[in-house]
Amino acid sequence: MTITPLMPVYPRCGFRPVRGEGAWLISEDGSRALDFATGIAVNLLGHGHPHLTKAIQEQAATLMHVSNLYGSPQGEKLAQRMVDTTFADTVFFTNSGAEAVECAIKAARVYHQSHGSDRFEIITFKNAFHGRTMATISASNQEKMHHGFSPLLNGFKYVDFDDLEGAEAAIGPKTAAFLVEPVQGEGGVRPASEAFMKGLRALADKHGILLILDEVQCGVARTGALYAHELYGITPDIMASAKGIGGGFPFGACLATEEAARGMVPGTHGSTYGGNPMAMAAGNAVWDIVANDEFLGHVRDIGAKLRAAIEQFIGNYPALFKGVRGHGLMLGITMTQETRSFVAHLRDNHGLLTVAAGDNTLRILPPLNIDESHIATFIEKLSAGAADYQVPES
Repeated sequence: MTITPLMPVYPRCGFRPVRGEGAWLISEDGSRALDFATGIAVNLLGHGHPHLTKAIQEQAATLMHVSNLYGSPQGEKLAQRMVDTTFADTVFFTNSGAEAVECAIKAARVYHQSHGSDRFEIITFKNAFHGRTMATISASNQEKMHHGFSPLLNGFKYVDFDDLEGAEAAIGPKTAAFLVEPVQGEGGVRPASEAFMKGLRALADKHGILLILDEVQCGVARTGALYAHELYGITPDIMASAKGIGGGFPFGACLATEEAARGMVPGTHGSTYGGNPMAMAAGNAVWDIVANDEFLGHVRDIGAKLRAAIEQFIGNYPALFKGVRGHGLMLGITMTQETRSFVAHLRDNHGLLTVAAGDNTLRILPPLNIDESHIATFIEKLSAGAADYQVPES
């Protein structure tokens, strides 16, 4: 056999973490790396957070799984907390962000079709990333994600991101919803403009269609608001959330208003593991910490300090860096060239973990509970990496 036991769909690097401590990951060889990638915005409290760890340990010793055929005291508690602190009236729990987006797509279609309409098309935006299921890759215009998986599912129209006129022009008699990331993550940490987000909300209201937000990466305090749409002064009809919501435990959620969820009746949707007691324990522990003004204020404050430090630093390397964008602790450093080799250089030679993204962007996604000492270490490592980086020959 030449295939590896782990199906070779990931281009895995040589760093092999076996343990985490706060903002640090430790490899099996004992080497340490500052984790400003956090599993791509997942470990929002870093590694080994005592409150989160204790909640999962205690739940594991009590009840790990139970069918959704039965009542869920754990799920009801977290759903109520999420309803109380967001726009939503109801929540469906999933295991991942892709599943949360799938639920959102289904909810939007059944919203119309359960009441006699044949609307089914979803308007999405170019360079988005919504997941890797058949529906979520179909919702993206990225050819690299489509290759080898034809035919795609129909019912999706692609419009340029932040192009309100294009979004309006794409609306037709079959349009059911918009699906958009307020801040594109994989697409290069690209925040939407306020005019665009408010315009989509107005167009949805005008045409009787739904506004779905994909906040899988930018949600759960990452931007300094509990959810990024709050920065724009709007509310969605449906929203997908995941990644940081479990602090590292596999967990996602689809949130909706009562009106938007009108078609989600018994038998229309389900998930064997969605809302399991372990995930609910993790989610409640995360909510204990992040869903308050003090924590969100910390994210905004430390995010502003990190951004200022990066902006001051990149001026020393104009041939390598162009600028910084994003909100809170979801930041992107735009580069003058492709970023993957620089990400590898930082990781392999300077013990700094970052993430490459589209539009030649270096994603900076640290734990949300970092302090100024972590910023200092990050800048030190980034500076050393920039100083000895050799641009690969094209």
